Amino acid sequence: MKSAVGKILNSKSGWLFLLVFLFLINFLASLFHSRYDLTEEKRYTLSTATKKLLQNLDAPVEINVLMDAKGVPPEVRKLQNSLSEFLSDCKDISHGKLTYQFSNPLKGLNDSTGRRVADSLEYFYGLTASVIDAPEKAGDKLEISTVIHGALIKYKDTTIGVNLLKGAKTYGTSKEERAALYNDVEATLEYRFMSGIQKISSKTKPVVGYAKGHGEGWGYTVDDAVRTLFQDYYADTINIKTVPYIPSAINALLILKPTLPFSDADKFKIDQYIMRGGRVFWMIDNMYAEFDSLYKSQGLIAYDRGLNLEDILFRYGARINQNLLQDLQSDQLPQLFGNADGGQQRQLVNWPYFPILNGTNHVISKNLDGVRSIFPNTVDTIRVTGIKKTFLLLSSANARIVNPPININFDFMHIAPDIKLFNIKDTGVAVLLEGKFKSLYEGRVPKGISDSLSAWGVPYLSSSLEDNKMIVVADGDIAMNQVSQQQGPLAMGQNLFTGYTFANKEFFSNSLEYLVNPSGILETRAKEFSLRLLDPVKVKKEQTTWQFINIALPVLLVLFFGYIYQYIRKRKYSL
Repeated sequence: MKSAVGKILNSKSGWLFLLVFLFLINFLASLFHSRYDLTEEKRYTLSTATKKLLQNLDAPVEINVLMDAKGVPPEVRKLQNSLSEFLSDCKDISHGKLTYQFSNPLKGLNDSTGRRVADSLEYFYGLTASVIDAPEKAGDKLEISTVIHGALIKYKDTTIGVNLLKGAKTYGTSKEERAALYNDVEATLEYRFMSGIQKISSKTKPVVGYAKGHGEGWGYTVDDAVRTLFQDYYADTINIKTVPYIPSAINALLILKPTLPFSDADKFKIDQYIMRGGRVFWMIDNMYAEFDSLYKSQGLIAYDRGLNLEDILFRYGARINQNLLQDLQSDQLPQLFGNADGGQQRQLVNWPYFPILNGTNHVISKNLDGVRSIFPNTVDTIRVTGIKKTFLLLSSANARIVNPPININFDFMHIAPDIKLFNIKDTGVAVLLEGKFKSLYEGRVPKGISDSLSAWGVPYLSSSLEDNKMIVVADGDIAMNQVSQQQGPLAMGQNLFTGYTFANKEFFSNSLEYLVNPSGILETRAKEFSLRLLDPVKVKKEQTTWQFINIALPVLLVLFFGYIYQYIRKRKYSL
């Protein structure tokens, strides 16, 4: 007795029914698709914060990925595929409000036109073009491609750029090292795109106050920091000396490189702001050691600024030391070598007083490129009940601490440093403090001040109302920028002489976002994809075997089972 399926297939319209059925299945599959994430690190699972952001979009978001390049290495193609899969998932979760496409804005353009387009993308959106050579294996033709590792996100009338390589940890140029770079970039795709969508689509922005009144950095030297504040937040200056108190409407207070002492009245205002839930981003230089003074006078004596912040930071769980950190992992400065009579040569030499700091596993600094510091101090943590301390920036394994008196000059740059002296590793320069803070002024607030606060509607608090957080950085220069006579203010962390830009801005932005943004998007930076590289020796040795298994064996199996099927069929119907 024939089955129902057999009857349908043997009917006159059976094959037509089957074709329609298969068409419907493929059509539905194109509209709806799902997959199960069986990877150990949950590579393909989007966070709850991402899903909430995409599901609550109130207007379409268009993403144009500018990475549709040909002739690129396998790791770049893999990143393109991962991008397509990631954005496809985002499109589904957003119910179609997010759309995307891949394009190559440089395709078909001559060199001069291509350069103008690339310069425009860099100037307006911060997207840089990279030249990549892609020989597949020895003997292959060398193909060179220009790739823009980035995308444009458009929401309503606003468009921003997403630079996939910005702030990424740098590796070498070998195939394995390049694979490690793209693996790190792939791990941060969710954060980079969701952070951009959040910034461009948010109806409200956090309020950030830029503290004034104590000689804080201002003008061209903080151009990038101030631009970042006004671009990403509602920002304004606040003079701590003149205001009666710091309003709680300010979500975070940035204290950037003060140079004048803080009075008890000033510290009291900051203390009570923290007790009421305000977050503070301290970027403090305890020692006077300035880059400009060094070059003008060919040397300087570093000394304590006397900022009078030791007691308040100590109360919260941190101590910025009166010292300077040196590191063999450092930035470069130009120096003249040779005699004036015989001709002098200008060379770039490593300057240990400008350490390149490493990030940690915290979401703020994880997988960041090095962060350039200038004459940093070191920071220690103090045991305070209920306060969690997490270091964010550390020295390399070859550092040393220099204690006062400190005479800084260029003399020792002509002599290779004694490596034996650089025997300190992982010394902290930035730390995150989280928990319920206790007031520095507990039990010693004059009644007049207490009454005055009550009259303003902000009564004195001896401890935080709820869990709070602050970041203490023992170097204000991390958020400063150098100024070029030709280009004007440079980017934060950019070396005036080499042009290389470190990840200072990414650290600065991540720190502020962690303090003021409760959405959880920053947490997606914690993703870490395991890079499971194949053994190149074993691959070469067993190449023929695996080619046979993956290419020839499936064909042979199909032919074999086809022959068996035909043989059985002939025997069945020959009887």
